[in-house]
Amino acid sequence: MKRREFIKRTVPVSILPLFIGGFTLRAYGRSPILEALVASGTETDHMLVLIQLNGGNDGLNTVIPLDQYSALSIARSNILLPENNVLKLTNATGLHPSMAGMQSLYTTGKLCVVQGVSYPNPNLSHFRATDIWLTASDSNVTLTTGWLGRYLDQEYPGFPNGYPNAIMPDPLAIQIGSVVSNALQGPNGALGMAITSPTSFYQLITGGVDAAPNTPAGHELTFIRQVAQQTQQYATVIQAAASKGKNYSTLYPSPNTNSVADQLKIVAQLIGGGLKTRLYIVNLGGFDTHSSQVDTTQGPATGQHANLLGKLSVAMTAFQDDLQLMGAQDRVIGMTFSEFGRRIISNASAGTDHGTAAPMFIFGRKVAPGIVGSNPVIPQNATVNDNLAMQYDFRSVYGSLLKEWFGVSQDVLDAVLLKNFQSLPLIAPPVPGPKPDPLDPPPNYEMIKAPSGGDIPTELGLQQNYPNPFNPTTTIPFTSNGGFVQIKVYDTLGREVRTLAEGTFSPGEHRVVFDASELPPGMYYYRMQSTNFQQAKPMVLVK
Repeated sequence: MKRREFIKRTVPVSILPLFIGGFTLRAYGRSPILEALVASGTETDHMLVLIQLNGGNDGLNTVIPLDQYSALSIARSNILLPENNVLKLTNATGLHPSMAGMQSLYTTGKLCVVQGVSYPNPNLSHFRATDIWLTASDSNVTLTTGWLGRYLDQEYPGFPNGYPNAIMPDPLAIQIGSVVSNALQGPNGALGMAITSPTSFYQLITGGVDAAPNTPAGHELTFIRQVAQQTQQYATVIQAAASKGKNYSTLYPSPNTNSVADQLKIVAQLIGGGLKTRLYIVNLGGFDTHSSQVDTTQGPATGQHANLLGKLSVAMTAFQDDLQLMGAQDRVIGMTFSEFGRRIISNASAGTDHGTAAPMFIFGRKVAPGIVGSNPVIPQNATVNDNLAMQYDFRSVYGSLLKEWFGVSQDVLDAVLLKNFQSLPLIAPPVPGPKPDPLDPPPNYEMIKAPSGGDIPTELGLQQNYPNPFNPTTTIPFTSNGGFVQIKVYDTLGREVRTLAEGTFSPGEHRVVFDASELPPGMYYYRMQSTNFQQAKPMVLVK
C-alpha cells in the first residue's frame, strides 16, 4: 500500500489529549497554508480566527434590508422582525436586535459585512455544501484537499520531519472542539492522529518511538507514531501558553452558557500566553432552523435564531474587548461563515428552509469597516423556490484575506484557490482615510474601494434591462471602464443560466441581448463583475 493511501485511511485527524476550559484542542503542524499565514514568516504576527456557523444561517434575519421591508413583510409575515426593533447600521440596513454588540463593533469601525456570499450553482445539502466551503471547490467538482491544506504539498511535502523546531516551536493551526475541518486536509491526509494510550505519554517524555516491523506497513506505522509524538510536543507548548495567558475582559458570559464565547475565550488566552499560532477555528451549531426559528408566543425577536445570534454577538464583543485589553487587537481578525443561507419566504413552521446567498462578517480593528455589496432584492411575490442572488463568491473572501492580511502572492493564491477570484476591500489600508457617515444612504449602485485605495470609476455599472418584464428577449445595458467585464445570468436557485459577456470592453456604454426562449418564466438575476466591482439586478421573464 502506498504511503498516501495508507495515511488517508488510517490518520484522519490530529487530536491533542488536552483539555482547556472543557474543550478538546486539535493542533495542526507546519503547513504551506500556515507557512503563508505566518510568512511573510518572520515579518508578520497576524492571526486569523474562523467562526463556523453550522447549519446554514438565515441571512435575512441577521442582516435586514430595511429598504426591502414591505416585500419582506409579505414573504415572512410569521417571523418578520418589527422594523423599529432592527439595529441600524445604515438607513437601509440593520442587524437583528440580539446583535447589539456587533452593532457596536460596526459603529466603532471593527466590523465589515460582506453581502450576498455564495458560489455559482450552489448545493443545498449540508454535507456537500460544507465540503465545498472547506475545500473551495466548484459545485460540480469534488476535491480531496482543503483550501488551507493545499499549501502542504507545495511547501512542506516532507512534514512532519523537522517540526516543531527552535524557529517555530508552536502549531500553526488550532481547532477547538472535536469536529475535524476538511479545510486543513492535505494530499497525503491529515497531519496527525489521536494520542490516547499511556505508551504514547511515555514516548513524549523519552522522545522515543516504538519499533515497528521492517515492512512497508511498518514504515507507515513509524510515520504515524512520529506524528503522534509531534502532536504531544505541541500539546506541551499549548499547555505552557495556557498557563501563561490570561483573560482580561469582563464581558464573557458565565462558563457553559455560550459555547462559542467559551471557545473564543480560550483562543484569547492562548494568544495572550504568547502562542505563535496563526489560525484558530471555532464552531457554533444550531443554525438549521426549519422550525421554531422564532418563538411565536413571545414575538419574532425571540426564539432559536435570536438566541444563536445573541451568543455570536456577545462572544465576538467579549473576544474583541479581550484582545484590546491585552494589546493584541492589531494582530487578530476574525471571519464568520456558514454552508449556505435560507430561502426568502418562511415556512408554515415559523422557520426557513435551505437557501443560497447570505452575509459574512469580518471583524477586528484592522478590517475595512462598512458594508461590501448592496442589500438583496426581495420580490414582492416571492415563492418557496425563490432565493437571494449571489453578489460575491466566497473564494473572493478567502483570497482577499490571504492576500491582504497575510501577504500571500497572487501566484500562490491561484494555486490554492485553483482560479483567480476578484479581490475585495476587507482590510483597512495602512494610512487611514476619512470614514463615511455610517447612516449615509447607499449609492444607486455599488461602488467599492479598490485595494490600491482609488475609487472605481463612477460610470462603471449595470443599468436595468429593457423591456422588463420581457418575452422572450431583453437588452441589458452596461458601462465599462476599459477593463475585463463578465455578465452572467442566474435563476432564483443560484444556478448559472447563461454567460452573456466575458472579455475586455472599451470604455463607454455597451449592450448585450438575453434570449430566454428556451427558459421557463420567472425571475432571473443578471450579474456583472469587473475586477473589483460587482453588481446584480433582477429581471422577470413572462410567457
